[in-house]
Amino acid sequence: MDLRSLRYFVETVRLNSFTQAAESLHVTQSTISKMVKQLELEVGAQLLLREGRKLTLTDTGQVVYARGVEMLATMRQLAVEVHDTQTVERGHLTVGIPPMINLLFTPVLKAFRQRHPNITLTLQEDAGQAIERQVAHGELEIGMTVLPADPALGLQSSPIASYPVWALAAQGTFQQNRATLKLKALANTPLVLLKDDFAMTRTLRSAFAAAGFEPVIAAQSSQWDWLVAMASAGMGVALLPEPFIHRLAIGHLDKVKLTDPELLWQPAHVWRGNYLSHAARAWLDLCDELLSAPAVRE
Repeated sequence: MDLRSLRYFVETVRLNSFTQAAESLHVTQSTISKMVKQLELEVGAQLLLREGRKLTLTDTGQVVYARGVEMLATMRQLAVEVHDTQTVERGHLTVGIPPMINLLFTPVLKAFRQRHPNITLTLQEDAGQAIERQVAHGELEIGMTVLPADPALGLQSSPIASYPVWALAAQGTFQQNRATLKLKALANTPLVLLKDDFAMTRTLRSAFAAAGFEPVIAAQSSQWDWLVAMASAGMGVALLPEPFIHRLAIGHLDKVKLTDPELLWQPAHVWRGNYLSHAARAWLDLCDELLSAPAVRE
């Protein structure tokens, strides 16, 4: 099976568009169409049904796409491993990272570039769930997410740190000098949360359900600093991991740590399989050295 035509087919299905696949692969649309047709002739069956601009996989197409993703990921991994046998201190490493986690990594970036000046390091920002899928498909060698990662993807994971979740609200919301707050105390309190595609919000919703109540959600946002602004304005209680409480909680705000249960925000590295390049191992080693999953603070 021709790998190039398979790659063109997989990209067409992934983007659900011949035009976008052509742009992504820097070829003409007619080239994409020709390669997909060639793959269909080679397989001996139609793979795609075209209904206007909509593309639908046939039964055979579904099998070829699923196995094609695996084959292309294997070929990318082969290229990485072959290259890795030829160099130790040179190369390129792309690390997938959710936008807010990157606030924790400034010292790691600086140290990595100082210690490994011949390794080109690129950070590729995306949501944690998207990064998990990219790693599982072999599009990224290593990435970061917030635990728990999707178990269906079969990824290896290593926690980077573990931080408690705190409640943040306008001054006077909580009892004076209070240091902790039981989760059930939030049962009837308006909350401002991150959007549901954030791992932390999924964790919170599970905790609310386990505690036996449905949260009152005043607003949701994808921006941590906007949650703090809404909490400061008295719209509701924001629930944030400890590092962002200290970074973003400026001014007259009440801050208390959640307990019973204590909820943890755990950023982690994820990767596919057991092999990692020298560049990726150098990155992991440095993260362990500088961040080293600190114990939960009291």
